[in-house]
Parts: sequence; structure tokens; C-alpha cells
Amino acid sequence: MTLLLEVSHLTVCYDKAMLINDLSMGVDRGELVSLVGPNGAGKSTLLRSITGMVTWEKRVKRRSAQGEITIQGEVIFDGERIDRIPAHDIVKRGLIHCPERRRPFREMTVRDNLLAGAFLLKDKKQVEENLKMVHALFPILKGRYNQISGTLSGGEQQMLAIGRAIMSIPKLLCIDEPSTGLAPIMRREVFEKILEISRLGITVLLVEQEVSTVFKISTRNYVLSSGKIIAEGSGEQLLQDEVIRKTYLGL
Repeated sequence: MTLLLEVSHLTVCYDKAMLINDLSMGVDRGELVSLVGPNGAGKSTLLRSITGMVTWEKRVKRRSAQGEITIQGEVIFDGERIDRIPAHDIVKRGLIHCPERRRPFREMTVRDNLLAGAFLLKDKKQVEENLKMVHALFPILKGRYNQISGTLSGGEQQMLAIGRAIMSIPKLLCIDEPSTGLAPIMRREVFEKILEISRLGITVLLVEQEVSTVFKISTRNYVLSSGKIIAEGSGEQLLQDEVIRKTYLGL
């Protein structure tokens, strides 16, 4: 295994609230790594900081609707430091963020949503090959090709969001809370598809609260609490720790 993503001493504050506290972690090439923990642990903030969705600036401070954001630390992706470059440049390097709550382009068709995920690709033949791959993973989307995305069910929208995210064949796919708002059967199907994507060779970093399911598919897991990593290991290892299981995982 070789290190694809390395986060070092990351700290994120909104005004006086510290959301991420001196956090360091890594993801090896080819892994499916999960970030788990209670609500408010900082999981989504960590993902957004890695992918540039929380803006980094030279002075690492800016104003937002929530107040002043202060960010410190270092993020290295595929051997290159990315913590001071815009989100669209991070995308060009192959680090793709699939956000929480799906967020398809609701007025566009399923096909146009998928093609939007391949906007950086210039080779039309490659785009078509990637479409075939997405169709193989999510056959239901092919039957909805010309349907307006906003009319899809929640589960179909989640599949579309993931399909759009992998249209460029990312080096690292970051997926935030894909099971949110889905029925149990659809949750299981979405997790099965994420495992299939990992088996295609795409490295995955997954934020999720469905711990029992995630532990079955992940190579490795980080447990977050109050912006800190308080445990790391396989699902089996973490479940053997009674304190971690009861206090932080609710199992």
C-alpha cells in the first residue's frame, strides 16, 4: 500500500468553536476507509476541509455566515500539498466530493447529470466508456436516462450522485453520509454499490453513521469525537473495545 491522502495537524474553528482539533490521518491507495462517530463529531467538516469545500486562504481566516473560520494544518494528496488551492483545482487532481443529501442538478436529466461529472474529460470515447461503467453499477439509471433528476426517488438520487462523482474515475472518492433519509433496503443497496466501486480500484473515504454496515465493508475505520480521532482499526478490532462500542458507536 502507498499513501494517497495524508492529513497532518488539521485544526478548524468557527468563531470560538473548535470543530477539528489537531487531527492527523491517512488513506492508502486502494483502501475503503470510513469516518464514524456521533453527530457533531466533525466528520463532515473534516471531509469538506480535505476537498476544499471549507475555504483555505493564505491567512487561513475568512468571514462566513456562521462567523470567522480559522484553519490550520496540511493536506497532501498524491504527493502534492493541496490545502491552499481552490476546490476546482482539487477536483482536477482526482479528489472528488460526493456531498450529503445527494444534491443532483434537479432540473437536468439523469444523462446530463452524469455527463456533468465528466466535464474535465476531453476524450468522448472515454466518456462513453465511463457511462457504460456507471450503467453496469446502477442499471436503474439507464432506464431513467431522460427523466428529470428532481423526480427520482431518494435512493435513485443517491445512486445518481455517486454515479456522477465517479464519471471522471477519481483517484479518491469522498462520500458524505450516503444513507441519510433512505429506507433500510435502499441503504443496503447503496453500501453494496460503494463496495463494488472500491473493488474497481477507486479509493474511497466514507463518512457514515450506519456503523454496523460500514464496518463490514471498510478496510479501516477512524472513530471521531469532538473533532479528534479517538480510535482507529478494522471493524472487528473496534467492536472488541467495549468503551468505544458503547460510548462512541452506540452499539
